[in-house]
Amino acid sequence: MGLNRCKLSKKVQSRLIEFFVLEVTARSAADVVGIQPNTAALFYRKLRQRIADQLALVEHEVFDGAVDLDESYFGGVRKGKRGRGAAGKVVVFGLLKRGGKMYAKVVDNAKAAKLMPVIQRKLAPDSWVYTDSFRNYDALDVSQFHHVRINHSVEFARGRNHINGIENFWIQAKRVLRKYNAIPRDSFPLFLKECEFRFWLEAYRALPAINSPNPVP
Repeated sequence: MGLNRCKLSKKVQSRLIEFFVLEVTARSAADVVGIQPNTAALFYRKLRQRIADQLALVEHEVFDGAVDLDESYFGGVRKGKRGRGAAGKVVVFGLLKRGGKMYAKVVDNAKAAKLMPVIQRKLAPDSWVYTDSFRNYDALDVSQFHHVRINHSVEFARGRNHINGIENFWIQAKRVLRKYNAIPRDSFPLFLKECEFRFWLEAYRALPAINSPNPVP
């Protein structure tokens, strides 16, 4: 699903890309550009697919050093239980290399049997992993990783013992996705990869320039 065979003019494509970067919804962008909302939505989907394809090229990348692990639950506001155990939510598991990249993946559930294969594939042995006190992370205590927990019922940070970085990603992702009503479940992974890319890009731009007198573009 590339952009090279898009029937929209280059000018319209450029405008839509600008609106996409600025987090303007496809419907609002369509109103400004003067095209059908479905056309803008399809173009946005192509952009998200391009992002997902590029991120897939580095999915094999292994994280090392200090890494935050956490899971979060996405979905519309509903009555009843929220957070862990809430019905009808999309479960997302994430790993954030401190000072580096974010990796997020939709999983069927947050049980250890689902999370550990992802962790073992994405983390180098002897990495320092930071989690909250969720019992499904108990398997990390007897793994090849150094496991450090933070008990959020008592405190949210103690020195380097925290998962503030990945929790910041969840906050930003939900802020971006909140403007969309009822994202189809089969499309959600593309929206998630968009959030992952935006978060990484923001972190990259915040880094100081290395061996260059010019700031990072």
